[in-house]
Amino acid sequence: MAKLKRLAQPTDDIVVVKDPLSSQELLDRQLDYPLLNPRRFARRYNKLFDPIEFTYKGENHILQFNYCTNPYCSWFGLPQKKFDEIKNKPSRYKLSSRGKDKDDAIVCNPDPTELTRSHKCTVTPISNWSVAEEIKRLATLDKVKDIEPEYIFHKDDCSNGEANPFDNPKEFYQRGKSSGGSKKWQCKSCKKMTNVLPARRESFSFNQKRNEIMPRFAKMLINRTPVTRTCEALNISPLTYYRKLEWLYRRCLEFLERHEQKPLKSMQFDSLWLNTDKLLYYLNNVRQKGHGGFRYDNLEDKQLQTHIIVTGDIDTGYIFRSDIAYDWDVSLKGVDDDTRYYREDHLHEFSKKNARLRFSHSPQPPTENDTQTMAEYHAYRDEFMRRKNYINGLHVKSGYTVTAHLWLLKQMLQSQKWRFVSDEDETIMNAFYRVFNDEFISSKAHHFLAKIDRNKNLPDAYQEHIQAIKHLKDWAEMNGVNEGSVRKIASIKLAMDLKKHSFHKVMSDGSLNFKVWAKNPIEHPLPPTDKGYFSVDCTTDLSDFDTEHIANMLLKISDRPTNNFMQQIRRRLSILERPLVTARGKGKSYIYANFNPKYAQMALTILRTYYNFCLANKVSKKKRLTPAQKLGLTDKQFTLNDILYFK
Repeated sequence: MAKLKRLAQPTDDIVVVKDPLSSQELLDRQLDYPLLNPRRFARRYNKLFDPIEFTYKGENHILQFNYCTNPYCSWFGLPQKKFDEIKNKPSRYKLSSRGKDKDDAIVCNPDPTELTRSHKCTVTPISNWSVAEEIKRLATLDKVKDIEPEYIFHKDDCSNGEANPFDNPKEFYQRGKSSGGSKKWQCKSCKKMTNVLPARRESFSFNQKRNEIMPRFAKMLINRTPVTRTCEALNISPLTYYRKLEWLYRRCLEFLERHEQKPLKSMQFDSLWLNTDKLLYYLNNVRQKGHGGFRYDNLEDKQLQTHIIVTGDIDTGYIFRSDIAYDWDVSLKGVDDDTRYYREDHLHEFSKKNARLRFSHSPQPPTENDTQTMAEYHAYRDEFMRRKNYINGLHVKSGYTVTAHLWLLKQMLQSQKWRFVSDEDETIMNAFYRVFNDEFISSKAHHFLAKIDRNKNLPDAYQEHIQAIKHLKDWAEMNGVNEGSVRKIASIKLAMDLKKHSFHKVMSDGSLNFKVWAKNPIEHPLPPTDKGYFSVDCTTDLSDFDTEHIANMLLKISDRPTNNFMQQIRRRLSILERPLVTARGKGKSYIYANFNPKYAQMALTILRTYYNFCLANKVSKKKRLTPAQKLGLTDKQFTLNDILYFK
């Protein structure tokens, strides 16, 4: 019988990250810290190519993401290697400094064997340790755990102290239920009375007052009703509002555990077309109580850019994940403790445990051999201390969230072939290449770009759609193509155009011929009504496919899954809607913007559950299906009550 659930916490060890440092290295760091300048200290304790080990779902995983991310380079996806058998013992990669306050870069060295050609690529390194910490954060958000209290059924001097009502019910009297729905058991020997939590199916509303408002509360949440208006309509306090939001979020996680995660374990896809994109919203940066709410000195930015990472299936529109790049469980004290323990203020960013965070280390007084001035130290310290006055947590660099987001998707989905679609966001592209490097190397994965003009208005986009259809029909008539479907005509025309078009070009250095990405997009022949003409490109080598197959793949390129869901976010969630124009008309007002990303993440998961399982779309004249039905996770359309009160 299913037990009552609670939200998972970081202490539950959903992911266990192994500390990569030995006790001896920790001691050496403490001894060397005052003696070495930061440059020498960082070089001595360089962790650029060191893998990180962690445990997830009982399996050990080893990550090392610092390698070339250019699919056309001979070093793509390969780990660091030193060629000891060759003179001067060259390495596959070198670390290049870009100057003070700039990220270093990994540079591909030439192939010393001269059998292949590297492209002298550069890529910004990341901290493998910090990626594992971000995976731990996102994996914890997905989980609920059983509530397992420790019961004491007997008094200290009871002669039957080892018995419990689960294994020995005859040793106890059942005394009905408490007002909260808990079963009451009484020991026959010592007469001690103990309340036992009910099972999930026995009490939907355990520890919940005003549970009758939940269906209306859920509808108001996903229909853009502001927090204060919801409180007024339901006659509840803001504190109750957020408790109800957390309860609804937990129910959605329980629902997804049964209807998403469990079915996906047994599903094997022949191919998956995934579209990943970022949504930018502004967090209302609110100071904590008692920290100068009416003072205008010592302020941070009022609105902080916050990223939401979304991935959806192009074929069905199903949204697999939506994650906010913000860690509300981390504290500045924790960052300070890690800085002192690991001496991270003198390390490269890619060697730090907290490289993913806005503040990757805390300020430390300059040492005798430090290159940091006292003025620089005090400026950074003021910025760091100012953050303590604001709401808990820190922003996470979006590249780390995207990488962890995709890694968890890879664990959740099983597919023979992978096709990825995104815009030209380098953090997303590099995350694809890092997480799915084996699939790219074996040509099981390919990456496509959708280059869309976001400034085009809807009337112009619609006219371009009509114009494109007319152009295709005229072309078919001129070339004797008798296909009735406009999409089929577009496929035939695109296949013919591809005979004179290539997404890569062949270069030569005099001794070797090699391929490079041509950055040569082609116009999509069938533009949608809301986007108009747009171009598509491919960053990987498609030369193994014929033009007809490539044409069919290019026709599938779309950002519609993520774009549709992001539109729902803006239109349905009050705390994430677009800004309003101020009364004076001189700027944008974010009065509805959420000030705690924790609750924004909860609202996103609630909306994603509703969007995937409850919102049906038209697939034919008489048929409507939800994304979950299209994907094959279920054969029915659920309602909000199904999510709230499933057993």
